[in-house]
Amino acid sequence: MTRRQAIVRTSLAVAGLTLAPAIPAAETKSRRVLFFSKSSKYQHSVIKRNGSELSFAEKILADLGPKHGIEFSFSKDGSLFSPEYVAQFDAFCFYTCDSPMIVGIDGTPAMTPAGKTALLDGIKNGKGFVGIHSASDTFHTNAAEDDKTREHLSRYKTYGAETDDFTKMLGGEFIVHAKQQKAKARVVDNKFPGFENAGAEIEWTEEWYSLKEFAADLHVLLVTETAGMVGEPYQRPPYPNTWARMHGKGRVFYTALGHREDTWTNLLFQEMLFGGVTWAAGTAGEPDLSPNLHAVTPEADKIPPVGAPKNSGTNSPAAKTL
Repeated sequence: MTRRQAIVRTSLAVAGLTLAPAIPAAETKSRRVLFFSKSSKYQHSVIKRNGSELSFAEKILADLGPKHGIEFSFSKDGSLFSPEYVAQFDAFCFYTCDSPMIVGIDGTPAMTPAGKTALLDGIKNGKGFVGIHSASDTFHTNAAEDDKTREHLSRYKTYGAETDDFTKMLGGEFIVHAKQQKAKARVVDNKFPGFENAGAEIEWTEEWYSLKEFAADLHVLLVTETAGMVGEPYQRPPYPNTWARMHGKGRVFYTALGHREDTWTNLLFQEMLFGGVTWAAGTAGEPDLSPNLHAVTPEADKIPPVGAPKNSGTNSPAAKTL
């Protein structure tokens, strides 16, 4: 298979699905969004492909994209990133894990340093970006340290100005997680696109990420409520789970949700995700992005104690999928 053949277009993905578009074509030009899901050390089950067949998450995006005026392209090929490649898309949606700059377990070509620069420059200059779940487990600061157990001391440090440029763009970084469990996330802003039906809180079973390195200008949308959660990664005050921010001229949306298949089939998750996608792509207006990190999560910078369980999360069946 050639490089270009590795990019699977929406039009080839869901033959036979006929969903009426929610946005009339005459009113809104379709936006091109690249869904990039390269995994180098761990591959989540929702983005794992069976041969040339689209992954679970890709099928859902291909199905729903046209309803929202989004034309998805799907790729795991990091070597394609260049200024010319980046210029083709209005926004980028990453469900990556570990560094895309190594070939890794999925066997797909690695991103080059120049490709990473092209991506970040594109976002800074106006391209949109959406990060899902393990996008925050990508391009770790000090990633050269031993990571065989997926927990090492560098994860429990904050680096400030020395933080990797990808994390600075995204607005936060993954530390560790414990077992999947039912927990609550407080909804901060019901006026943001896709959050209108979210109510005051959600309570789902998920693989809840413990995060750090929050950008000061985050407009937090969901807050992980840690009270009653099981596991050392959550022995900390409430912290952001989902947010939006500007990176230069680029719109950036991130949600730590999205590990499980039943999350992807949850209609509210779909609404929130596509609210973020359409906003990042520039078709969902200009919602309030006032920084609220310190107002809604005043102790978010307190990270969990070192010593979270080794091979965090591997007690859950979904976490064992490679």
